[in-house]
Order: sequence, then C-alpha cells, then structure tokens
Amino acid sequence: MISWAAVDKIAERQRASDPKYREQLAGKPLRSDAKVLTDEELLAKLRSCGVELDHASLEQLCEKSLSAEELAKPLLEQQVFKSKQEELESDWIWICLTDLWRRWFPDKPCFELLDDKMQEGYDLLKSKKAEAACSLWLDAWSNVLNIFDKTGMRSVKEFDEQFGGSQFLSNWLQDLEMELWNAGLQNRPFLTARISLCEEILRKFSPDRAGKDHDLTTGNWRRALAETYFEIGEIGKAEALYREWLHNDPQWGWGWIGWSDCYFFGQPSSKDLERSERLLQEGLSVVGVRDRLDLLERLTGVYDEQGQTDKAEELRQQIRDSASVLQTNHYFRSGGIFGQKIAGDEVPLFSTTDTMLAITPRPASARKHKIGRNEPCPCRSGKKFKKCCGRGVF
Repeated sequence: MISWAAVDKIAERQRASDPKYREQLAGKPLRSDAKVLTDEELLAKLRSCGVELDHASLEQLCEKSLSAEELAKPLLEQQVFKSKQEELESDWIWICLTDLWRRWFPDKPCFELLDDKMQEGYDLLKSKKAEAACSLWLDAWSNVLNIFDKTGMRSVKEFDEQFGGSQFLSNWLQDLEMELWNAGLQNRPFLTARISLCEEILRKFSPDRAGKDHDLTTGNWRRALAETYFEIGEIGKAEALYREWLHNDPQWGWGWIGWSDCYFFGQPSSKDLERSERLLQEGLSVVGVRDRLDLLERLTGVYDEQGQTDKAEELRQQIRDSASVLQTNHYFRSGGIFGQKIAGDEVPLFSTTDTMLAITPRPASARKHKIGRNEPCPCRSGKKFKKCCGRGVF
C-alpha cells in the first residue's frame, strides 16, 4: 500500500505541471504548503482540527511511532466532516505532524523523512552530484537501521510492507550500492562505505548465512562486496570470500563469473585474463552449474580479449545451439505439439533480441561507471538495462 507521503509527492509534481489538476486540487493542502508556516502556525492548524499538542507530547508520540501517518490516522477517525472542504482541510493534521517532526525531531526515525531523503538523493543524481547523493543516502541508511532496531523487523520485504514509500527499500538499496561504487571511483572512502553496506545487508538479510543460496539478490550483494575488496587492493580478502561461497555452493554460476570478472575488468595492475579464463572453466566443469549460458558468454568475452577468435566463435555457436534447444523445449512445454498452442502462452522463452544478447559479450561493469537499472541499455536495444544486458545484475 502506498504511503500518504508518496501520494503527496505525486500530487505535488502533477500540480506543478498540470493546470487542470491544480484546479481540481483547489483547497487541498500539500506538504509544501507547510514550509512557509511557523511552528506556532502549524500548532494553530492542529488546534483548528481539534488536536492539542506541544513539543513534549509530540515527542512522546514520535517515540512510539514510525510515521506521522501512523499518528494522524486515529486522529482523523475522530473527525466529523460537515462539508467536503472540511474533509480536505483535515489533511493539515498529517501535514502539520510531518513538518513538526521534521523540525523538532530530525534524528528520530520517520518514514516520511526517510522518503524525503531517498527522493532528494535521486534529485541530486539527476544534477550529477553523486557524492552529495551518497552522503545523504548513507544518512538515510542509518535511519533504516534505526527503524529495524526499533521495530525488530527481520526482512526488507517486511519493511517495504510498512513503509509504502516512493521507492521500494530493496530497489533503493541496490541504487545506493551502485552509486557508492560510482562515487568511490573518484573518492575512495565511498568504497569503504560500500563494503560496510554490503556486509550489513548480508549479516542482516541473507536467507542462508551458512550454506547454499539460490537468491539472486543475495548473490549480487556478495559479488558487490568481493568486487569492492578487490578494487581497494584487498585481493586476498576477495579471493577468500569467493572460495568460501563457492565451496558452499559450487553451482552458483554468477559467483564464478563475479570472481572471474575481478581479473577481467579489474585495475590494469591486477588484470589477469588467464586467471579469469581458468575460473570460468572451473565453473563450467561443475555438474549442474546454474546460468551456464552466462558463463559461456563471459568466457567468449575473455577469448575475444585474448585474441582467440576461433575459440570465441566456437563458444558462440554453443550458445546459439543451447538457446535453440531451450526455445524448442519451451515450445513443447507450452502446447506446441502437432501445431497446437495454448492461448496466452505463445511467447517463446527467448526472443530474437534475447538470443542475440546471449552471444554478444555484455558491457564491462567492474571498473566502469555502473548503469542504473532503469536507464536505457548501452547496447541500444531500446530496453531498460535491467531487462537487457543487466539481467543477472538486478
């Protein structure tokens, strides 16, 4: 369920750009309307709605709550509206509580203020201010941890169900991890912060800390952690992590790819194409390894880089053949026997574009600026990165 804060942001944007919507919204306050009011004027607005509060009483309420919305709902339930205008004016209860919380208790965890920091960070990124965005987002991450500690929540999913913000926490955390890398290429302390973030995520949310893990998201956090250790020169630490993870789950195909990528896309001083090739070959030798086509694809890129064009073309043919078999198997599973197809299930497992992507080395990701999941894919397919060359990354 979407929060009032997220709805307010949507309404704010539409009010700014749509004259007709501004007319429809006449008489309905938004959060931006509270910014010009003094503390006393906000308290007076609350009193006009039958809500008596001062600094001490609001502080007690904030200690027990996660959001101004949570405080406002029972107060709104007590209201009796005599007109539509009175109902619109009642939004001042939530708006005043939110702004007073922001002014008086900025250090207390609050969903509305957290949502503000997340969105302000995205605005900074649009203005090419990655370091400022990361600094703000690291502060927001501290707020997230405080909320987890305060509530005893145990998963990101549980958090998102209560948060209802403009961004899912899960997506925002991936963006934070990515932007810490981008900022860290210029300002190294952000890489240290990225390590701390990854370790905290894996400590708190890894579904299987001891053994195998088939969860793609957790795998991505592991790869990000090892990649960062490798980037700051702690190669032994990165190696030890991959050895442990792949000892517990040798079929983790993207683990082998991630380990290999450290030597394929790493700094010039640590680039080692032979080591990269050996790791991919070792992964391919594992019976039942997952994401085998991705392993073959990455090995194709290594052979291209080494100038071994014959081996690269041989692998491309293997990938074409494998994709063709998978496509055929999907056709039969979806009812394609004897020319009959099940309605609604006529889309092949691989489109033409997907098959071409499977035989074309994807862009390097390690040393270069990372691409946002919703940005256009650099391969110019017209798709979002997460739906194209970013598959396996998000």
